[in-house]
Formats: sequence, C-alpha cells, structure tokens
Amino acid sequence: MFIKLFLLLAFFTVTIFIGFYFRKRATDINGFVLAGRSVGPWLTAFAYGTSYFSAVVFVGYAGQFGWKFGTAATWIGLGNAFIGSLLPWVILGRRTRLMSHHLNSATMPEFFGSRFASNTIKIGASIIIFIFLIPYTASLYNGLSRLFAMAFGIDFTVCIVVMAILTGLYVIAGGYFATAVNDFIQGIIMLVGITAVIATVLKNNGGFTEAINALARVEDTAVSSTPGIFTSFFGPDPIALLGVIILTSLGTWGLPQMVQKFYSIKSEKAIFKGTVISTIFATVIAGGCYFLGSFGRLYSDVINVKANGFDSVMPTILSGLPSALIGIVVILVLSASMSTLSALVMTSASTFTLDFLKGNIIKKMNEKTQLLTVRLLIVVFIFISSVIATIQYKGGITFIAQLMGISWGALAGSFLAPFLYSLYWKRVSNASVWCCFIFSAVFMTLNIFFRGFFPQLLQSPINAGAFAMLAGLIITPTVSAFTKAPEKAHVESCFLCYQEIVSVKVSEDLGG
Repeated sequence: MFIKLFLLLAFFTVTIFIGFYFRKRATDINGFVLAGRSVGPWLTAFAYGTSYFSAVVFVGYAGQFGWKFGTAATWIGLGNAFIGSLLPWVILGRRTRLMSHHLNSATMPEFFGSRFASNTIKIGASIIIFIFLIPYTASLYNGLSRLFAMAFGIDFTVCIVVMAILTGLYVIAGGYFATAVNDFIQGIIMLVGITAVIATVLKNNGGFTEAINALARVEDTAVSSTPGIFTSFFGPDPIALLGVIILTSLGTWGLPQMVQKFYSIKSEKAIFKGTVISTIFATVIAGGCYFLGSFGRLYSDVINVKANGFDSVMPTILSGLPSALIGIVVILVLSASMSTLSALVMTSASTFTLDFLKGNIIKKMNEKTQLLTVRLLIVVFIFISSVIATIQYKGGITFIAQLMGISWGALAGSFLAPFLYSLYWKRVSNASVWCCFIFSAVFMTLNIFFRGFFPQLLQSPINAGAFAMLAGLIITPTVSAFTKAPEKAHVESCFLCYQEIVSVKVSEDLGG
C-alpha cells in the first residue's frame, strides 16, 4: 500500500507543478486554447494519443471486446493505430493546420462557421458538441472505480473528486501547453505500464505460447461451436468486429477534441514526426490493451460477466499482479483518463465560449472576459460530468451509459464528412453540412429510445455509430450535388491558404 500511495502522490505532485509552471503561456485565448500554435511533434503526437485512449478503452472496451472476440480483438487496436492515428495525420494534419490558421479558427464550430460563412452552422455544431461531449466526459470516471476499489479499497465518489480536482487545477492554470506536457508524461507512463502488464500477465499464464494454447482450448457454445474460435484470425463475429473497428478508428477523424490537436502544430517537420510517433504510440497502447483483454476468458472461473458486467474483466486480470505493478496500472489508467478528460473539458469550454456565448449571447466579449469564461466553464463542465458519473454509479441508471455509448457516433457522424470534404472540395454546400448534422444527431438519439425498431444489425450503438459515419460520407457529396453551391469568392478565399508559395531547401525538392 505504501508503494502504491507513494507512486500516486508523486504523480499528483508532478501534474500540478506542470500546470502552474506553464501558466505564463496561457495569458490569452490563443495561448490558452492553442498554445500559440507552436506545439512540437512529440507533444502533439502524445496529446493526440492520450486524448484518444482512456479508461473507457483500457477497462471497458478492452475487457468487453477481448472477451467477445478473443485475440481477434487486437485488430481493433491495429485499426486505431493505422486508421485512427496514421491516416488522420496524413490526410487531415497539414490541411487542417493551414486552413484553420488561415481562417483564424480555434475550435471546430468556429472553423465550420468561417469555412461556410454561416453563424448558424457554427452555433449548431457547438450545440452538438455540448450535448454529446458531456456524457462522454462522465464515462471517463467509470473505468477507474473498479481499479481504485481493487488497489486501495476507495469509494468511487472519492475517485471522482480526486480526478476532477487534479485535472481542473492543471488545465485551468496552464491551458493547452500544460495539458500537452502532462499528456507527454502520462503517455510515457502508459507505454511503460501496458508493456509491463502484458509481460507479467503472459508470464503468469505460462508464457505467450501456453497462454495462446490455453485460450484456444476455451469453449463457449453460446458464442460458437468452432474449436479454438477465440484464437482465430477474425474471431467468432467478424461483422461486429468490423463495426467496432470503424467506430473506434474512423471516429477520430470527426471528434473535435482530436481534430483540434492539428490546429496547434508548429511546422511541416512536426507533422511527419508526429505521424510516426502517434502511430507507434497507438500501436503499443491500443494494440496492447485489446491483446491483453483477449486473455480475459482464462480467468472465467473467477469472472462473472452476467453478474458484474464486462467492466470486471480487466480488473480481475490485473488483481493478481505485484503491488508495485498494480500501482503503475492505476496511474496508467488515471493518466489515460485525465488526459482525455482535459481534452474534452478544454474543447467543451472553449467551444461554448467562443462559438455560442461570444457574439450571440454576449455581444461584446473582450480577450480577458473570454479567457475567464473558458476557465470558469472548465470548472462547470468538470462538475457536471462528476455529478452525472456519481448519479449513474449510485442510482444504477443505464440511460446515461447508453448515451455515452452513442456519443462517438453522434459527434463523428455529424462532423467527419463535412470537415473532411471541406478541406479538399470547394463544392461542399451549407445544406449538406446541415443534413449531416441533423441525420447523425437524430439517428443516434433515436437509437437510445427506439432501439428495438432498428434493424438487427443497427440495434448495437457501436454498429449504429459506424453506420452514421459512413452515411455522412455519402450524404455530404450527394446533397452538395443537388443544392445551392457556396459563394465562389468566399470559397476561393478559404482555399488561398493552399496556394501560397514557399521556398524549400534543394535537399527537400530537386526542382526542375
């Protein structure tokens, strides 16, 4: 217990110190929200990765899908690495940085508002973010409850309070730069932690070969009668596996807290380095988490999924680890959750201030007032998410859990296609953006209340979310083709950022 408490206290101390150390970089909105658009590749890549993976992935998804799909769940992690990390950096990274800077936008709704010359689109996007990020924020606390109970015997409410206060302190004090530095440190902890845990769990099960052989001997006739199904290439349900890969990988392309990481990239070289670092980080963390979760069925004699749910899988796997390693795991999951929480509350607060309050509710809002409002709203959003998480835990309310499950589908379904096309295609119409917003938000909301009326395949919130994203990629160009084209002069002015001529060294371009 002493070792675990010491590690936890050291982690808290470093985190708070960093927040207050970098407070001088957060004296205006640009510095607080974007760190002056001067964040290097390592910090940006780790900020992207740590915002991606939280306790929801480590405890919830890894345990659930590792149990359902066996070693095939590792495909989800690889999808997260290459579809969710590599491709967004390559396809979205530099164009997002160029156009967001050209349009002087600090948030995704602000980008939409400037790109499509529409204040109503900006307000609509900010409302969608506000509605669907809050429950997602609340979900981050849930994965910690079982781990803290296992390691310290601490009540869930105490976990919420500690995490909320700690995150609030360093985000409010140091803004995005302090968040990025903390994300870097937290990312290092996550890399070391997941590697150590996988090695120990495999060793406890007789090594890699023996663990795989033992998993191959596991049978569950309710899932499949095929021998060795949990070590097969695509597992017992390839279609469901594909739905999870699409939702958790393609979703990052449209999530505001992920895309906004590209706004603050420092240079061209930072994009290349960030792409490599981010992909390696995701491969180790996501691939490692799902690979580890796939061995959950080796503990089926002590895991009762029907009674305790899938969230009990990972804590049970970890319960037999040495005390020092359990302490590292707790800090690992705490790091993952805090980094994601900081990204979410920063996104929610800045979006609500700059895109909803400024110029609409409060007509004149100077720099100082904007900064103060963002900081106050960070406190408000952390408080609201903490209350929601506590109510859900104490009251056993499942409605909120369902809403958290569809938040990715609603957010990415609304924003992915309009954002992607608007970076490359001049013909995207305002009507197509609204169609995407309305379709995804309504479709995923209906999935909560009328799930039984959906086709069997789409009754799963995961499959429904994946469908909403893919549908948006069809809706946007189709509606754009049959609706009024945007004003040519405005669109041309937006795309001027890609036409600017720059000089490069001959080592980078042969010329001629």
